[in-house]
Amino acid sequence: MTLRFGLQAKFLAGMALVLLAVLALMAVMWQRQETMQAQVFDVGRQTMRELVGERLKRRGEAGVTELAESLTNPMYYSDLDAIGTLARAAMRQPDVAYVLVYDPQGRIVHDGSGDIPAFGQPMGDEFAFEIVNARTTHVQSSDQVIDISAPIMIGDQRLGGVRVGYSLSAIKRDEDSANGAMHARLEAIGRKHVVWITMIGAGLLALGALVVALVQKTLVRPIRQLADVAQEIEAGNFETDAPVTSRGDEVGDLVRAFGRMSSSVARHDRDIRRMAYSDALTGLANRLAFRESLDRRLLQLRGAGRQLALLFADIDDFKRVNDTLGHDAGDEVLVQFANRIRETVERMGGDGAMLARFGGDEFVILIESVLSPTGNHGDVRTAASRLAEALVAELSRPIVVQERQVFLGTSIGITLFPEDASGSTMLMKNGDIAMYQAKVAGKNCHRFYSRAMDQAVERRVRMEQDLRGAWERGELSLAYQPVYSLNDNQLRGAEALLRWQHPEHGAIAPSVFIDVAEQSGLIETIGPQVLRAACEDTMRWQQAHPKSNKLFVSVNVSPRQLRSGDLPRVVATTLKETGLEAERLHLELTETAVIGDEIHASGLLSRLRASGVKIWLDDFGTGFSGLSHLRRVPVDGVKIDRSFIADVLRDPDDLALTTAIIAMAHSLGITVVAEGVEKEGQFDILRERGCDLAQGYWLGYPMNAHEFAQLLA
Repeated sequence: MTLRFGLQAKFLAGMALVLLAVLALMAVMWQRQETMQAQVFDVGRQTMRELVGERLKRRGEAGVTELAESLTNPMYYSDLDAIGTLARAAMRQPDVAYVLVYDPQGRIVHDGSGDIPAFGQPMGDEFAFEIVNARTTHVQSSDQVIDISAPIMIGDQRLGGVRVGYSLSAIKRDEDSANGAMHARLEAIGRKHVVWITMIGAGLLALGALVVALVQKTLVRPIRQLADVAQEIEAGNFETDAPVTSRGDEVGDLVRAFGRMSSSVARHDRDIRRMAYSDALTGLANRLAFRESLDRRLLQLRGAGRQLALLFADIDDFKRVNDTLGHDAGDEVLVQFANRIRETVERMGGDGAMLARFGGDEFVILIESVLSPTGNHGDVRTAASRLAEALVAELSRPIVVQERQVFLGTSIGITLFPEDASGSTMLMKNGDIAMYQAKVAGKNCHRFYSRAMDQAVERRVRMEQDLRGAWERGELSLAYQPVYSLNDNQLRGAEALLRWQHPEHGAIAPSVFIDVAEQSGLIETIGPQVLRAACEDTMRWQQAHPKSNKLFVSVNVSPRQLRSGDLPRVVATTLKETGLEAERLHLELTETAVIGDEIHASGLLSRLRASGVKIWLDDFGTGFSGLSHLRRVPVDGVKIDRSFIADVLRDPDDLALTTAIIAMAHSLGITVVAEGVEKEGQFDILRERGCDLAQGYWLGYPMNAHEFAQLLA
């Protein structure tokens, strides 16, 4: 039989340790009392000594000062008899050991004796030097005497001085007597404390024994009974009789709680499963619950000839909400999105639909094919397409958060079972790929998974890898397209355009690799490099051709750079280090880059304009609400999109719209630039309508920095 260190033994051991600790504490208190008595005695003796010494010092200073004043006339007339009379009178004062009257050179004039044996001799003791040089009352002391001196003055003339030595022997005798009495009192107090400590220790021992007996009866014994019952329940014997008690304390509550234990365990198990399988923010199923449900559905559907679709919905540009409005606003947006998705799925998803939040801004929906009135299963592809279109439309509506409208949208990827994959892992991977392709396609749309998407993803990943470090390897370069004035046909500036010459694939279209850079975040590294290179090239043109000192350079800024909030600092640093004047740098932003959050964009652009940098709105007219932005977003110029310029000669509507844009921008003091001028007729009609600047193939193709320098020459 194994011996067990039970609760009763542990309690007894604990009580023993407590009693030992109390005894040790009492011993420490006893020792501390002895130490404290010694410290009190030392402090009292020191205090008494300082008090008596201070009183003697004050009395002596007053007496010596008065004696010095009394000696003024005798010293002036050199009346030794009068001086002796005063000195002897002072000698008769209590505790006075000596009286010395001296001249200005420190020689003794009188010492209070009858024959003055030291007359005329210099004072040679340890106090003499400071006394002779003192101009006021001066106090010095040793273990045997306190020496107090005062100068004898008549007007400003010093006649000499007097010093009186006060003996400390009598004071020490009084001090020893008082200290003896105080030590006796402290000893008596200490003995009383020892008696009290002993009584307290005995009381604690008695109390400990009483507590042991009480705990044994009221706690240890009932808990031992409950432990026996718990072992029976653990063994599966839930019908065992629990101890019956009428006690109203905690032990009684514990005994009665055993009867409710079974139902409580079941309830807690349900609560734990709900917490483990639901999203805390939205209340939807989480990734774990969805994955388990998907696995069960796939087992049921295999061989049944039924289909299943997964829709992966990701909020477009959700990071911008957290960055500009904060994470609390982001959580509110997620809750509103989840409610809209839930309502749409309940309305159109069918009975077997399931909605889950996978974390962040990603939601996943499962729908199954349903029986038609003819008994056939419906086409799940059509149902998924209808549901995705409804979700895109519903989630495109603005969301009101913190009294502001937020326009987002969603990109949805759809994958089908068993057409695309037969396992949950591959289905979820395919859904992610399809959702990513929806974002690549322009966002706020849906795409079905296809085998070709795998190849597209691989190409995009490979392009992203090749793009990393392409600037450092010299594969990326800048081309400059001239910008001319329509009024006098003079060269005014250039737009910097990024080009990529891949070592294997040759020239990569900017529309392809810039989108990869934007999606991957590489644009935040490449963008500042482009800005610096454009500023450096412009400075070189100015140094080589001083007459071109008003030439500007325009650099495109991506929406991601604008959202980061670090753009003003990067621009200021680049201008300072390259030496380019701020007004010669134009930053171009697309209209869609500022639509999402005009307040954030306006603040950022205002800081840039305050530094002297010009802001141009690129692709103007393609953002649906572009005209209203000119009133709210601070810009210096707009670039009319090439789609309007292309048909300006044959489409009256494009001509009217272009004319209206020019007139409206001029009324606001904004410069107008036309892009894509490829014909002389376009140039002429834009000049007639008052357009300020133009660029396009008819005026000049993009060229490298050296070719542009030759154009300036």
